Amino acid sequence: MSRRALLQTGAGLLLTAALPPGAGRAAQSSDYRIAAAPARARLAGAARPETDVWTYNGSVPGSLVRLRQGEPARLTVDNRIDQDTTVHWHGIRLPNSMDGVPGLTQPPIKPGETFVYEFTPPDAGTFWYHPHSNSLEQLGRGLAGAMIVEEREAVAVDRDLLWFLADWRLTGDGGIASRFGNRMEAAMSGRVGNTVTLNGRVSEAEPARAGERVRLRLVNGSLARIMGLRFEGHRPVIVAVDGQPCDAHEPERGRILLGPAMRVDVMIDMQGEPGRRYGVIDDFYDGLAYRLTEIAYDERPPLRPHPLDASLDLPRNPLAEPDLATAERHELKLQGGMMSGMMMGGGGMQGGGMMHAMMGMGGGPAWSINGLSMTGDGHAGMEAALTFQRGRSIILTLRNETAWWHPMHFHGHSMRVLSRTGVAVPHRQWQDTVLMAPKNVVEVAFVADNPGDWMLHCHVIDHQMAGLMTVLRVA
Repeated sequence: MSRRALLQTGAGLLLTAALPPGAGRAAQSSDYRIAAAPARARLAGAARPETDVWTYNGSVPGSLVRLRQGEPARLTVDNRIDQDTTVHWHGIRLPNSMDGVPGLTQPPIKPGETFVYEFTPPDAGTFWYHPHSNSLEQLGRGLAGAMIVEEREAVAVDRDLLWFLADWRLTGDGGIASRFGNRMEAAMSGRVGNTVTLNGRVSEAEPARAGERVRLRLVNGSLARIMGLRFEGHRPVIVAVDGQPCDAHEPERGRILLGPAMRVDVMIDMQGEPGRRYGVIDDFYDGLAYRLTEIAYDERPPLRPHPLDASLDLPRNPLAEPDLATAERHELKLQGGMMSGMMMGGGGMQGGGMMHAMMGMGGGPAWSINGLSMTGDGHAGMEAALTFQRGRSIILTLRNETAWWHPMHFHGHSMRVLSRTGVAVPHRQWQDTVLMAPKNVVEVAFVADNPGDWMLHCHVIDHQMAGLMTVLRVA
């Protein structure tokens, strides 16, 4: 057996050992039963009290769902919480009826009821799942889990790790702070928490061995927190964004930007010294940097003297390449929010001072797209802002006219990011959740090949709930 074949064989075994167990998994790997139900979790460490949470199959994050690329999957969801719910399989290009938007694509799952989701994932990669019904509270209380769609051939790494990152707003006695949907927060940066967990717990250290190559799957399951991760003493290489392989590259200025709902896969050759620890720092917010965890090397000698001699590239997924020369062009303007100099009125936009810019303070929407607001999680009768003919190539200009960051998520599709404020984006990056800085202008392109009414919204959930949402139709 060749060295590469041996590594590929071992990678599948190491994947099983390194990732959290898939509780609720049925006899077949593509058949899952997932129960949304209350539970308790010790999020902030052994010295802190347990927290009442909502979970999928009793754990935070919920059961890891592992599917195979191109093979049918069946996921049965039981609703055991006291309010309607749905499940959105974030980033999966699936049939519209399986997308999990209440009213728009399916009836809500009422308490005590069950819904069966069936689809065949066309793409390998890192995805996740979460509610799309009262999503601000349900996601904020813990309903979220990771989904990994395995490549047809194993990738040559020593370990395949998942870091599911989330933040929580906890009270002194360990409870989840109430007042979801604060109107002031909705017009600004959203509900940013005070406790950040890695795979459901505050992490002191994550083990490593010198000389190994690790595939690290980063998932940001936060309501609003944007992360900027630095790996001290290491040089992570980005190999996929939002589940879609890209040209392998080191992150700009060594910092991995991870907006809410985004996923980034990195390869890291662990070249630290045995017995040493190296910090992983989140310094996205000025003056508020903190240590997410430490990479803790054991005392064993390096696994190999030199980095693994294997390609970093992942196999590409079957995405249709847009024809930029003949593509239709459309524009969507993101408007509103605190400090915008604008306020909502009569369903549109009108001038106003900074205090009047606290849109939504009177109970109305805080944000709009092209002057129109859609609030909540989705409902029957939502009108499409744009309609695309099936099979057409589309270039969409997203223009952020606000003072705030927005991770814009498009259901059912992946978009090739062409440019940011006139500068071409390198490395052939495809995303379903595009992080936009204030005043940013981003051009994306895609083929409208998945029919149905699809949500496009900000994944700062407060922003979505307060109007930063629309529907794009593929007919």
